Amino acid sequence: MRITQKLIGVSVLALMAGCSTLSSLNPFASKSKGNEPAPLVELKGTMAVRTAWKLDIGKAQDYVFVPALVNQSLVVAGADGAIARVDAASGKQLWRIKAETGLTAGVGTDGNMLVFGADKGGVLAYDIEGKLLWKAQASSEVLSSPVIGDGVVVVRSVDNRIVGLDAKTGEKKWTVQRVSPPLTLRNAPGMVVVGKDVIIAQPGGKLLSLNLATGAARWEVAVGESRGATELERVTDIGGTPVVIDQEVCAASYQGRVGCFDIATGASRWTKELSSDVGVAVDQRFVFAVDDKGAVSAFNRDSGVSAWKNDKLSYRRLSTPVSYSRTVAVGDYQGYIHFLSREDGSFLARAATDGSAITAPPMVAGTNLIFQTQSGTVTAIAVE
Repeated sequence: MRITQKLIGVSVLALMAGCSTLSSLNPFASKSKGNEPAPLVELKGTMAVRTAWKLDIGKAQDYVFVPALVNQSLVVAGADGAIARVDAASGKQLWRIKAETGLTAGVGTDGNMLVFGADKGGVLAYDIEGKLLWKAQASSEVLSSPVIGDGVVVVRSVDNRIVGLDAKTGEKKWTVQRVSPPLTLRNAPGMVVVGKDVIIAQPGGKLLSLNLATGAARWEVAVGESRGATELERVTDIGGTPVVIDQEVCAASYQGRVGCFDIATGASRWTKELSSDVGVAVDQRFVFAVDDKGAVSAFNRDSGVSAWKNDKLSYRRLSTPVSYSRTVAVGDYQGYIHFLSREDGSFLARAATDGSAITAPPMVAGTNLIFQTQSGTVTAIAVE
């Protein structure tokens, strides 16, 4: 049974799996005065961008699908079960299949296999040519893309149960259950494989590192800490997928902080106050974060010192940022892609997609940036 209630800023309160979750989808269904999305102003572009190719994979519905890079190709998916592999440079379709059921999460890959969350907590694994390998069952709905490493498929379900499945057979190897706070975001907290471990974004603003072979905890650290008088004020889930670079993992939390942590111990390198439900991008110099008011900020990766902040896209419900060359790009709720200077945050260019929200994290594929919209358009943008 699902009970929904309109909220300002975060649109739906859903009761499911014994705990309440806040949906950040369709955030403009209910707006308070003064929180209107910033209008777009005409740009005198200083950088040329063009659409290299487009592909329709089908609507994401209430889910987030993240394209996966496999060698020189991309694998993309939609909620109706469509899965396609395309050449990353040209968009030429290499194959396309239809899963036996709808999909809720993906694409997870290690370059040799593909794994998806499916309807009613299902997990589907395919080989790289689209042949079904095995099926498994999670304890509840799967919103986060599964990850694969060291012969183990890691799946996190919305009841915060994490399971390790044998990559060859789908048989369960271990289970880790973490208690969730009374109220959490209904988002897709990500996971990332690092060597023999997997780092998992957790409700309550925590990062958890587990051993892939056994599920044993390596470390756990709080990115954000619950504060406030009400359960709503105390929500501080990790937004997006943690990003690993060199010996650090960087992340951001809703109503919490952004920061970087030692990958071996979880020890904090630095943190700064920030509220984000979409995660960060990282390069050799900066950590880029989008806050819940639509401001894009850059922090020095070594110290956390603020480098710049652009607040001209307020309340446009921005995606996770992506850093490429001299730009930082973000998508918005109308399908626009905004290119900012990585050095000072000034606007460089803008591109349009299909008019629907970009909620999936963008990614770099060769010389193209890849964006997937809620309506199912996968767009490759070439930066020139």
